[in-house]
Amino acid sequence: MDDQPVSGRRGLLKALAVGVPGAAWAPKTLAAPDHPAPPATAAPAPNRTLKFFNAQEALAMDAIAARLIPADDLGPGAKEAGVTQFLDGQLAGAWGAGEQFYRQGPFEKGTPEQGYQLSFTPAEMFRRGLAALDAATRKQAGKPYAELDAAQQDAWLHDMQAGKPDFSPLPSDVFFQALLDATIEGFFSDPLYGGNADMVGWKLVGFPGAYASFSNDIERHGVIWAGKPVSIANAQAHMTKPGDGHG
Repeated sequence: MDDQPVSGRRGLLKALAVGVPGAAWAPKTLAAPDHPAPPATAAPAPNRTLKFFNAQEALAMDAIAARLIPADDLGPGAKEAGVTQFLDGQLAGAWGAGEQFYRQGPFEKGTPEQGYQLSFTPAEMFRRGLAALDAATRKQAGKPYAELDAAQQDAWLHDMQAGKPDFSPLPSDVFFQALLDATIEGFFSDPLYGGNADMVGWKLVGFPGAYASFSNDIERHGVIWAGKPVSIANAQAHMTKPGDGHG
């Protein structure tokens, strides 16, 4: 990658194309001051039922998602795609409770290759992390994170990625990576899980979704597949014709 800032979904596409992990490409996607932060009076989206987040946490998550993958000329960003709704459902379920996590300790700082090494469940981490972020921004600027302007929000995310804010006992860089991972997952998840509204993430990268079979297309060499993506929720049984077999 070059050193010029890349914002919005173009930055996400470029990062995915070269396979660079989030910690390396995030600084280039977090600079889009032309896309304003949510206003101070913003409220959770209408008809959005929250299972885990409280209203203030949802506002903070909306703002974070909007900076990590901002809307741009290619289309909606992570906030519009419903990343907060996706993460709310995940945190309220088995993943949030850490049901598949080893939690017996001892909990020592591991190497990057060892992945997550803390004692917190995802639900505990996000609750602690969002509270610590709002407390830190209130102390510095007199406002919660969601009410800061775009440049201030970006600066906080950059600092969190570098591990500068003290969110003890939760390392701020670990929390940043969790936010980034969850935002990407929600942006590209099946819409069945609450994110990727209108399949905007799939349309961005040309992913077909939950098609059961491509037997009608596999012999169409050199032809770009131009179908509409399909969610698990609206996938239909594949109708085969005589001669569709593979052998």
